[in-house]
Amino acid sequence: MRRLSVSLRWKFALTVTAVCCAVAAVLGVLVHNAVARQTVGEVRKDAGKDLDTALVLFEYGTSREGINSVVDPPELPLPLRKLVRSGRRGSMVGAYRGQSVMWVAAPANGQIMAVWSPYGSTRRSLEEFDTAILGSAVLAAAVVALAGLFLAHRISRRLTTTAAVARRITAGDLDARVGGEGRHPGRGPAGYDEVAAVAAALDSVAGSLQSRLQAEQRFTADVAHELRTPLTGILASAELLPEGRPKEMINDRLRALHRLTEDLLEISRLDSGAERADLAVYELRPLVERAVRTTGFDTEVRITAGSDPDTVVETDRRRLDRIITNLVSNAHRHGGPPVVVTVDAPADGTPAIEVRDHGPGFPEELLHHGPQRFRTEAPDRGKGHGLGLTIAVGQAAVLGIGLRFGNAPDGGACARLELPRYPEAGH
Repeated sequence: MRRLSVSLRWKFALTVTAVCCAVAAVLGVLVHNAVARQTVGEVRKDAGKDLDTALVLFEYGTSREGINSVVDPPELPLPLRKLVRSGRRGSMVGAYRGQSVMWVAAPANGQIMAVWSPYGSTRRSLEEFDTAILGSAVLAAAVVALAGLFLAHRISRRLTTTAAVARRITAGDLDARVGGEGRHPGRGPAGYDEVAAVAAALDSVAGSLQSRLQAEQRFTADVAHELRTPLTGILASAELLPEGRPKEMINDRLRALHRLTEDLLEISRLDSGAERADLAVYELRPLVERAVRTTGFDTEVRITAGSDPDTVVETDRRRLDRIITNLVSNAHRHGGPPVVVTVDAPADGTPAIEVRDHGPGFPEELLHHGPQRFRTEAPDRGKGHGLGLTIAVGQAAVLGIGLRFGNAPDGGACARLELPRYPEAGH
């Protein structure tokens, strides 16, 4: 069952409206009771005076003209009749000759002396007063609800802006700031509320995070640059060593260190955000086959049935080569044979390149959080620096293409790269 989601703005407005309605209801009841008690009391008081006069006149046998008095009236309400029979005096609203009246009755020589006073106008006045109270309460609730909705909208808009900036920062845009959008521009300390405090804290966190990442990027780039020159010299010097197993081991380790240095330099350039793609038009199949050959690994290239052999894409060949070679190398080093690169180029669909091995598959952490540099240790998948997949993701971002990682149902890791088709390929 789908849960109904209510925004903070409407929660705030509904809460304010509910509180306003509750207050209006309580005040309405109190005012109604007070006014009704006073109005009915006045009618009962006047009728009581007439009853006192009627009792005196009845006792002396004098005519009761001018007074609405009746002895033992059949219309007298039964509760009031019982009350008077018990020897007490009382009053009650009832009816007499088809009209609403206020009855006041008392014992009179074994009989019941009752005086009635018209009550219809009083009842109508009370009903009109209740209608006025209800109308005022509804109007007040509507005004308060609109005011609450307006205030909640302003708060919600500022919180939404802050949340949007937080999502941009999470996505990697460390230049994003809430700034004046989350606060009241031009206001002093009085305008600095809790929402503005949250926005300021987010900006502070983003600024601190950006400074630290920039410092780490500069450190990585500086270290890589400082290592490159002596490494080049050491590689050249190692070639002068006599042939043999020691020379091979030294050259192998030096080449690995040289590749690591170049990878660090490339990552520092990608992190800086200054990389731009040099786009050109290429045929997809030869492009993939050439990139796979340069890896030096035994890799099968397949073309899916129904693919267009003349599919043309617009891309940066150097960067795409780098992505494919890194994916293929990673599959051979950390996966299991056979490694297959599949080119899927439907005539009316999105061209895609899929690199799959038949090893243990990608670890769950990588599938959920993506590749992380220097964190590739996983059961049954070997060890590495984690830079190959990180560079592939970074280069794909520069090209603006999608790169997804997953595991095949029957085992093995699968990386799928989707490329944009050249717009004029069909013309």
